[in-house]
Amino acid sequence: MASLTSPWLFLLVAMGCTFLVAARGGSGNPTAGFEKVELTDGDFQVQSPFNVPESQRFQYRNGVRTFWVHRNDKPFNTATHTNPRSEVRLRGHDYSSGVWQFEGYGYIPSGTSGASVMQIHNQEGAAHSTVLMLHVYNGVLRFYSGAEVEPDIYNRWFRLNVVHNVRTSTVTVYVDGKHKFGTSVTPSDSYYFKFGVYMQHHDQSSCMESRWTNVTLYSKH
Repeated sequence: MASLTSPWLFLLVAMGCTFLVAARGGSGNPTAGFEKVELTDGDFQVQSPFNVPESQRFQYRNGVRTFWVHRNDKPFNTATHTNPRSEVRLRGHDYSSGVWQFEGYGYIPSGTSGASVMQIHNQEGAAHSTVLMLHVYNGVLRFYSGAEVEPDIYNRWFRLNVVHNVRTSTVTVYVDGKHKFGTSVTPSDSYYFKFGVYMQHHDQSSCMESRWTNVTLYSKH
């Protein structure tokens, strides 16, 4: 596969369809000064609706993780009343100090709306379950349902970098190497990253989908 830090072509086979797509690599390097965190397949924990086989809502093929849910799907287990999701929790790397960074190349097909595609989650039982969620509403990537992070997000591969400085309780978002958003967030005791699709509470499409490849974690202490 060609380098994902420069413009590239990628042959994608997902959900029975084949696409030839181009990703736009940005000139910035948000990972400068960070160290790569080694991940194994076991660190990618899938959460999907409990009432259907995982393979009907998640696919991992040719290095691409594809997630999709329907608006009337069940939660990921019988003990929760949360909305439908098909996501990966990056386990084994919960963190509580330093500076951490998520990097991944994402693709959101047109029509997906009312879904979180990436988030920073607090430890279980915290007063606030997340400190960052990136939602898609009608083709726009937003910080929760508020500030615009990136317009025209549909039907293209984009490089997403999210930096969480635990010491200063701030988050910074880069798209294609360019700084797009930053804000202060609520402190907590520990965190982890998630990505995929998780239905939100308004403007939901009947089916929500995102695709991810080359997901990497970085840290700086």
